Parts: sequence; C-alpha cells; structure tokens
Amino acid sequence: MDTPTLLAHLETHAGALALPRGGTLCWDDADFHRAAYTDDPEGYALLGLAPGVLPWQRARVLLQLLAASQAGLDDATRGTLARVARVLTLALPPAAVITVMLGLRRLRANHKHTTRAALRFVLEHPEADLLIAARRPALVDCFEHALGKATARGCARRIDDGDTGSDYLRRRLLRFLTAPQVAMPRVRALYGTDDQAERGAPAVVLPYEPVLALDPARERSPVVTATNRGDIAATLVHLHRGGPADDLHAALGRYVAAATAALPRFDGTVAVVLDASASMRGYGDREWAVLSQAAALRMVLSRICTRLQVVEVGGGERAPAGATDLATGVLDALTAAPDLVAVISDGYENLFPGDLARVVATLPRAGVTTPVVFCHAQFTGADDLTLRRPAPALPQRGFWHQDDFTELLPWMFGHCAAGAPWLRAAMHTRLDTLDRQAAQMGGVAA
Repeated sequence: MDTPTLLAHLETHAGALALPRGGTLCWDDADFHRAAYTDDPEGYALLGLAPGVLPWQRARVLLQLLAASQAGLDDATRGTLARVARVLTLALPPAAVITVMLGLRRLRANHKHTTRAALRFVLEHPEADLLIAARRPALVDCFEHALGKATARGCARRIDDGDTGSDYLRRRLLRFLTAPQVAMPRVRALYGTDDQAERGAPAVVLPYEPVLALDPARERSPVVTATNRGDIAATLVHLHRGGPADDLHAALGRYVAAATAALPRFDGTVAVVLDASASMRGYGDREWAVLSQAAALRMVLSRICTRLQVVEVGGGERAPAGATDLATGVLDALTAAPDLVAVISDGYENLFPGDLARVVATLPRAGVTTPVVFCHAQFTGADDLTLRRPAPALPQRGFWHQDDFTELLPWMFGHCAAGAPWLRAAMHTRLDTLDRQAAQMGGVAA
C-alpha cells in the first residue's frame, strides 16, 4: 500500500472502535489496516504518529500492532513497533486504550509483545492507580487475558501472601515489567475488594486526557497581528517594513536554521507555485503578513529539499503586484518534472477564475500523474475560505503560523511516492523524542 493512500486514510476516516455488550469488536476498516501492516509493518506503525492522524485511527494502529504476529520481523523492526505501541498507550485517552486491550481479548490475540504491552499499561501507566480505581473489572479482564486467568490469579495470590520475587513470579509476570516494585501493590489493588463502593463513596472518574501529548495544544495570543505568527514571518515583515536589514537578515538565518534543524532532507524535486500577487501583500495592519508566511514556508522548503523550483505568479516575492494566474504557474512548474507541485496562495484566483480547476481536471487525461497540493496561506486559522478555493478537487490544507509547518510538511510530502523516505525519517525522529518523554515519566522506560 502506498504512503499517500495510507496517510490520507489515517487523517480522514472517522469512526471509533466499539465493543457492543456481548457482541464482536466493531472495526470497519480492519482489512485496510491489516493490509497496510502486512506491506510495511514499520512504516505503518510510524505513520500512526504523524501529526494530524485522527485519535481513533491511532487506536486502530495500536490494536493492529498488538494483535498481529511479529514472526519473521527483524529485531530493529520489532523494537520500533514496541516503542510505537508504548508511546500510543500513553498518548491516547485511557478509555481508548482500555477499549483496545479488551478488543485484543475479543480477538484472542496474545503474543509476547501483546502481553508485555497490556501488563505495562495496566500496572505501569503513570495514572494506573486512578485507572484501576475507575475501571477495575475491565483492567482485571485485560490482566487475566495477558497472562491467562489461572496464571494471573496465581500471581495475585502469591503477591497477596508477600511474595516479592520468587522464580514463579519472575517467569510468569516480572519479566514483562520494567518497575516490579510499582506493579506489586497494583496487582493487589486489582484483586482487592471495592472499599469505596462498600462505603458508598463517589465513584472514581476515569482520567480523560492522555499523559503524553502527541499533538500538544499551542498557546496563541488572543489577538493575531502581522508579527506574532512565528519568528521567520515576523522577521520578514520587519524587513519589508524597512527594519535594519543586516541585523534582520542575520536573525532570519538563525530562525530558518532552528526551524529545520530536526527535519530530514527530501531527496526529490519540489516545484512551488508561489502566489506573489497584490492580494498576498495585503494592506493596513495585515500588510506583508500573508506573503511573509508563504515566504517562510518557501525558505523552510529550500533548506530541506535537495531540488526546489520556485515559480512566482503575479509579481515577485519582494514586489508583489498584479492578478493571480495559478493555472499557468502549475503548467510551468510541471515542466521541471517534479515529484510534487505545491501551490502556495491565499486562494484569490482573480485573473481567470476557474482556470486552475479546469487545468487540474485535465492533467490526468493528458497523462500527468504528478501530485499537486494546495497550501492555503491565511491570516488566521479562522479565515473564511468560502470564496477562496480555486480548485476544490485539489488536496488542501491551511496554514497561518510557523507552528503549522509541523503538520503541513508531512501532509505535503505524504502525497508523493518520493516523500515516503522523508516521512519515515521524520517519524523516527518524532518517535525518539516521544520515547524519551515516555521514559521520563517513570515505570515506562524501555
């Protein structure tokens, strides 16, 4: 299965996992996930961490990783799958992970990596005490499925009798854990009486938020201006408005270097159709804001792409003027035979309205298979784009802040086959960062 198809599915296919009482596990795209895993287990797992993937799709990735056999996989791939599974058990809401674990029980999936992941979630999750108090019967089911009912209850009896490390416990339970000293009292809690219920105390509420943020919420100023949309764009605005050129150019180089330091190289050709028309310049308090954000994206791409072709339409980046002719820009960009064409525009196609849509519709009939994506330059994330979609059939994503590049770049490169190595490298880096954060939580280290 190709990377663009898989990533598009993970970002758009809604619907949750469900466990109807007494019924079978409801998972409407199980065959899709199974096929993607079979084709490329590591690539499939890593894409589950990509920014913009829907939470319930991440839950389905976790279910597939834990349900599938790892027979025939090399040690490096198994290690990556284990790390992704550990990150997802911490980065998904606990209720979703419990659903996955109960789903594994319904599927009768119980490989060694399944057992390890289930036990670490039940006994070593940073909020395990709260989870046990809130959903003890469900977690007992997960614990007993992981070890087998007889073994699980045998371990519980020995722990209750004071056993802290016999050969029996080591072989059947402790070898799967990283923090046995934390797990022991939690096993007792799993099989203890429900004292709160007996006393009539209020029920413990299951924590909703995950303990590890995959897509952390970004703090933004309540008032958006031309200069609080990221360091690169802000510096460009100051340059356009006549600030000290030497100092600002030096700062600009530092900001672009910092923004691209952790990003891998894209070893392909990207053609950018950069809208440099009068509407991109703007006016008043918004002057230069949108064009500077588009230029910031162009500068980031120039750092990470081995070959970047830029086709300006309208005027120029430093002297925007005139109307927007995106269709001609796309045709000019295609002459370089790129792996990807990215149109960066505010969406005001005011020279030949509808021309871009007609050209895009004609390209496949002319034998052109190069993917074309539309990157919507906005002033804020709440812009009204009703009249600013010149080619609705094109894949589109908006951006208005430098932080949006974190999601925008994987989305862009995910549309072309040449982007698969870039995505794999970028997601490996992301996994390393998330894995370190998980290890710092205690009880979940590798």
